Amino acid sequence: ERRSLRETALLHQQILDRIGPSPMAEDQLIRDLARAPHLVTPEITRLERDGRLQRQAGGLLALAR
Repeated sequence: ERRSLRETALLHQQILDRIGPSPMAEDQLIRDLARAPHLVTPEITRLERDGRLQRQAGGLLALAR
């Protein structure tokens, strides 16, 4: 499924906004976004590679410092 750059940027912003200052479980984030995991998970990985998110123990995601 292909998304425009605008749609991808919006999804990235929604991901980053939901995590906020404290870590969040990846599965909870996906549920909160109400989107299919196969659409969200690659974008989480992209944000992690770009240094915007970091994975923590227990399946938690946090904003990169």
